[in-house]
Amino acid sequence: MLNENIKAVRKSKGLSQEELAVKVNVVRQTISKWEQGLSVPDSDLLIAISEALETPVSTLLGETIIESKVDDLKAISEKLEVINLQLAKRNTMKRKTFHWLLILLCAIIIIISAVLILLNSPYLGWNYSNPETAVVGVAFHAFEWLFVRLSPIILIGAIIGIILTRRKV
Repeated sequence: MLNENIKAVRKSKGLSQEELAVKVNVVRQTISKWEQGLSVPDSDLLIAISEALETPVSTLLGETIIESKVDDLKAISEKLEVINLQLAKRNTMKRKTFHWLLILLCAIIIIISAVLILLNSPYLGWNYSNPETAVVGVAFHAFEWLFVRLSPIILIGAIIGIILTRRKV
């Protein structure tokens, strides 16, 4: 809601993201993130945005609030707290998903490695006079060759990623 309101009011005032960014003293990418809902401005920046757009903060938040200034600021801070909690939950969920995908990648690499070790390159003993056998043998050899060279790098990267995305206590 906040992101859509910032974008709508900015466009209605005929301002570009760059022009609003200059007025609020942030970079254009920050305005873009706010308008995409990827982040939210803190209370000071929200007030600066409302001043730059000449629009009440309550309008940006999607409500028409007729209260005293103290209650207005309290309501804004409560809404920002809720928005920040939602963003924190979303970021935590993304981190957990990425963490488990990296663990799955490590498991897949280990399983494929074990299968390749157990098979011990059976294509080396095949009769390559048959074209279909030759194609399958070359494909299997190419996969094994690429896997043996790339999997250690990918595995190390995945392990580093797992360490970096683990839950912080």
